[in-house]
Amino acid sequence: MKISTVNHNNIEIAVITSDEILIKDVQSALDFIATVSYETGCNRIILNKSAICEDFFHLSTKLAGEILQKFINYHVKIAITGDFSVYSSKSLSDFIYECNKGKDIFFFPDEKKAMEQLSLVQP
Repeated sequence: MKISTVNHNNIEIAVITSDEILIKDVQSALDFIATVSYETGCNRIILNKSAICEDFFHLSTKLAGEILQKFINYHVKIAITGDFSVYSSKSLSDFIYECNKGKDIFFFPDEKKAMEQLSLVQP
């Protein structure tokens, strides 16, 4: 896991890249939140989707809801980046659409859009 921070519009954002899966269940998500918070002090995170297990993107597992609820509970905003067009699920597409209308969880194709959104949302 590589952690870097960027300042965008006077907001500190942690950008995490990893070739391995970092989030595979609720406990690994909590560990991830704690590690990033401790190492950067940031409560806004950009993470590439390849660092999240595939089950997350199958809503029937309920894993996405359980994991994302932890981010909300700990007041951490997250933008997950990557190509989501590889998933044909209408429910996942609707879920992503609804998340992007909110203020805590976002799904974007690239870091630039993610950074822009995370720097605009209110704490």
